[in-house]
Amino acid sequence: MSPARDEHEGGCACGAVRYRVSGALRPVVACHCSQCRKAFTNYGAFTAAQRDGLTIDGEHAVTWFDSSPGVRRGFCSRCGSALFFQRAGKPYTSIAAGTLDQPSGLRQVRHIFVADKADFYEIADGLEQLPEGQGATVWPNSEQWS
Repeated sequence: MSPARDEHEGGCACGAVRYRVSGALRPVVACHCSQCRKAFTNYGAFTAAQRDGLTIDGEHAVTWFDSSPGVRRGFCSRCGSALFFQRAGKPYTSIAAGTLDQPSGLRQVRHIFVADKADFYEIADGLEQLPEGQGATVWPNSEQWS
């Protein structure tokens, strides 16, 4: 496993949106909710960064969709790449882990909303599976992600 880094970069498929993260990233969490299934055609894998450490270049190309009350998803308006997930009032932005430049040095730690997962696959990686969301206190130093 690569050592944790405090600088990461990533972007969309066409390059219209690039982002930089200064600071730690949360471990990757796989979300199996119906909204992620529709956005990613399977499940979504997300890390997260403190908003004050996230810089978005080409922000004019990010379209925000209010997917549910207090939640919005950001995607590239040119190529459609799903990039971000934000909850109102939270100090962090979730980032689609597949959009990070590699190597990321991150590892997936759990699955959430498995009660809502699609019926065409099984989860067999041995990681923790939660039927609903994960709440705010499921990994060390989680107060920064609450």
